[in-house]
Amino acid sequence: SKRERVASAAKELGYVPNLAARALASQRTEVIGVLIPSLTNNVFSDVLRGIYDASEGSRYSIQLANTRYSILQEEQLLRLFQAQKPAGLIVTGIDQTAESRAVMEAMNCPIAQIMEVGPDPVDMMVGFSHYDAAFAAVSHLIPQGYQRIGFVGAQMDPRVQRRFGGYRDAMKAASLFDPRLIVTTPVPTSITLGGSLLADLLSKAPDTDAVFCGNDDLALGVLFECQRRHLSVPEDMAIVGFNDLEFMASAVPPLTSVRTNRYEMGRSAVTMVLAAIDGNRPPEPVVDLGFQ
Repeated sequence: SKRERVASAAKELGYVPNLAARALASQRTEVIGVLIPSLTNNVFSDVLRGIYDASEGSRYSIQLANTRYSILQEEQLLRLFQAQKPAGLIVTGIDQTAESRAVMEAMNCPIAQIMEVGPDPVDMMVGFSHYDAAFAAVSHLIPQGYQRIGFVGAQMDPRVQRRFGGYRDAMKAASLFDPRLIVTTPVPTSITLGGSLLADLLSKAPDTDAVFCGNDDLALGVLFECQRRHLSVPEDMAIVGFNDLEFMASAVPPLTSVRTNRYEMGRSAVTMVLAAIDGNRPPEPVVDLGFQ
């Protein structure tokens, strides 16, 4: 057939289709752009697995960009994607600048904001409430008799700040809030950092009897620091993390965490975007996957 002859000639000549020319002809590239804030934060590996699994077998390829938690970097990357005319876009979080939001609204392709839910989607949204999840986690500690519940947080991006808000309001509701119980840093999260944040916390508030950690890396570091100090967990110190990464269950003792459906978030985002590209927009643009 003519198609086979063209294909074999193209192969022989080493011809590669020009995506820019094809985008001009079709107004779109067959690319779904994905903006995430970190390639080192474990949380995003599950999200990406969901994204790649759901896009497999479709004609779209995934193009990743890393904003490194910078709103200005996010603006620049959104403009770069805009110039490429992607078929769809997946963006982490709901705290874009007015400028970024304007670029997203002008892109004229299906967009899913992931990792959170909020009142004002650019287009579609899939995630959960970090505030509610943290509020629930801290409210679970209080009836068990813990009074001096500390908060340790790193990176302090908007999602960690909302977790802090849930912690603060749960503590205030029980009349247990004390600013000395809070230790945070803008430094990126790590297990080692969890240990040093606990050391800071105990020097300010030596009577701390539980710690709610902004994420699981910190929780594991807190556990190791407790072991270094011969504090038994959970008798002397209760520890709660956030995200329920795999190591939380295999820690000794196993650590409590908030399970967030990250793989499902990535999967749903792609599924929603692909459906919208084909003109089947989901009836409910905001999907709350909840937490456990």
